[in-house]
Amino acid sequence: MLLAERARAARLEQILKLINRTTFGKRSEKLSADQLALALEDQAVALGEAQGLQDKTDEETERHGLVPRKRRSADTQRASLPAHLPRFEVVIEPDSLECACGGALHKIGEDRAERLDIIPAQHRVMVTIRPRYACRCCTDGVHQAPAPERVVPGGLPTEALIADVLINKYCDHLPLYRQSKIFARQGIEISRATLANWVGRGIAALQPIVDRMRVDALARSRLFVDETTVKVLAPGTGKTKTGYMWVIVCDDRAHGGADPPLALYTYMPGRGAMWARQLLGAYQGILQVDAWQAYDQFGKDDRANAGVWKSYCWAHLRRKFVDAGSDAPIAQDALQRIARIYGIEKDIRGRPPEERLAVRQERSRPLVEQLHAWFTAISPRVMAGSATSDAMKYALKRWAGFTRFLDDGRIELDNNSAERAIRPVTLQRKNALFAGHQLGAENWAAIASLVETCKMLDLEPYAYLSDVLARIITRSDTDPIDDLLPYNWVNTNAGQTMFEMSNIVTAA
Repeated sequence: MLLAERARAARLEQILKLINRTTFGKRSEKLSADQLALALEDQAVALGEAQGLQDKTDEETERHGLVPRKRRSADTQRASLPAHLPRFEVVIEPDSLECACGGALHKIGEDRAERLDIIPAQHRVMVTIRPRYACRCCTDGVHQAPAPERVVPGGLPTEALIADVLINKYCDHLPLYRQSKIFARQGIEISRATLANWVGRGIAALQPIVDRMRVDALARSRLFVDETTVKVLAPGTGKTKTGYMWVIVCDDRAHGGADPPLALYTYMPGRGAMWARQLLGAYQGILQVDAWQAYDQFGKDDRANAGVWKSYCWAHLRRKFVDAGSDAPIAQDALQRIARIYGIEKDIRGRPPEERLAVRQERSRPLVEQLHAWFTAISPRVMAGSATSDAMKYALKRWAGFTRFLDDGRIELDNNSAERAIRPVTLQRKNALFAGHQLGAENWAAIASLVETCKMLDLEPYAYLSDVLARIITRSDTDPIDDLLPYNWVNTNAGQTMFEMSNIVTAA
């Protein structure tokens, strides 16, 4: 026992020194956001190990009667477990229900504690049996139920398995070669090429839904649009080229809109004006974007998109003043002025457009007009070429777009809805490094559209994909698919536990 305690104490001391050095030690260079997140995660792991070592030491001390036994406290950040999870109870009875006086103990209450458990994922084989029947009285032939439609005709995977592979690849950013190794650990040899074929067939089945979502998005009265880079392998060169993942977001929840939210991703080889036009077509409505020049063509009287009203992103403007640095007093003054405008937006978030507009007219417009007058007066006196000067010129040149929100209660102050939708793309980009070809990037965009829309709707992406894959393959090209769109979908398996679903499959 003494040696074990000494070993734990030495390990605990080592952990504490490491945590102190990580937290308070000098940095020779600035950490990136990803490196910082990893360091904080490892620090939390080290703290957990230290707590475990201390708990073990306390238990040994209590066991040997050196201190009285104390009640263990619950986890400091114990999560509330969702009500929909199935529960099973383990009752721990005392060794004896007979009192020391000889009487029988009776129950006066109980303590209940919930812990999160898991049944490890296990692959199984679905055996589909189609009996053949014949009549003894005639020779009318053999009767047999038709074989069900499959995403992969004659292949191994069920639609639920294809959905799982899609979610692992595009939602949890797990490349196919890693999934192949996971199958191998259960003795199932499935090559990466086979998995890729399943993914391709699944995307082909789901593509009509994505196409319909595009039509629905371009019919909305307001769009958020943004783009980010993705690396794509250039055919025949062995090198990568830079493409762009564009995203269109429809989200009216901030002003209580009735239209459901959606996110639509599209891969394009570039981010110039021609690609923006190809993305948006003849769209008419409100366009919430950053001030990238590709959007300059929209809203001009001589163009097909004359009915477009552009609203520029205040978050981008604010970021330019942040980049000017904390030692730039004028930039800090600008940030404080912008913060007051954001404070008003926080107060009116979720209110109807009419109320938002009234508040903006009363409270925000005077602040915006004061900011414009201040920019106009002070910008000539700021050193040309400085970050502060560039930020002011950036705002003044596009002032009509920055003030559009004052005249329409539906418009948001920034383009953060689209920027949030870009983040999953950056995660996939870090894990996959690059797409194998342009079609791979387009497939990535299609599944991302479904997965991220499910997230916005608080739908479980796997439940949606597995159900929709099984249903869409039974329909022809001319059949309606309105009920399969994420924002119209109703889970046909809702309320059933995995055990009940397993029994249904077995019975089939």
